[in-house]
Amino acid sequence: MSDEKNLSDDLNDMLGDAKEGAKKTADKAGEKAKEFAKEAKEAASEFAGDAKEVLSDGKNVAIIAHIHLIGWIIALIMNSNNKTELGSFYIRQMLGLVLLSFLGIIPIIGWILLIVIFVAWVMSLVNALGGKMKPTFLLGDKFQEWFSSL
Repeated sequence: MSDEKNLSDDLNDMLGDAKEGAKKTADKAGEKAKEFAKEAKEAASEFAGDAKEVLSDGKNVAIIAHIHLIGWIIALIMNSNNKTELGSFYIRQMLGLVLLSFLGIIPIIGWILLIVIFVAWVMSLVNALGGKMKPTFLLGDKFQEWFSSL
C-alpha cells in the first residue's frame, strides 16, 4: 500500500509540475502575444502614416495627372481632398494639353500639332517627376491663368 501511496504522491507531484509548467508556458505565450500585438499596431500605424504622406504628396498627383483624361480625373479628385501647389499646377497644365490634343482631328496640321503636344507632355512629365513647376512651352502660362480655379 505504501508503494501505491508513493506512486499516487509521485503522480500528484508530476501533475502539479505539469500544471505549473503549462501555466508558465501560457504566461510566456500571453506576453509574446501582447508584444506581437504591440509591434503589429506600431507597424500598422507607421504604414498608415506613410500612406497618408504618399497620398498627400503633390508630386504623385502631378504624375498621375499625366495619364491623359482618366489620370487627370483621378488626380483632380486626389487633389481636391488635400490641395497642393504642385498638384494643382500640373492639373492645370494637363487640362490645357488634353484640350489642345482634341485639335488632332484636323488633318495634317492637327497631326503635326499632336507631335508637338506629345513633346510638351513628355517635358511636363519629366518636370513633374523632378518636382519642378515649369510651364509647358506651348501655352503653359496661359493654362495657369485660364484654369486658375482648379
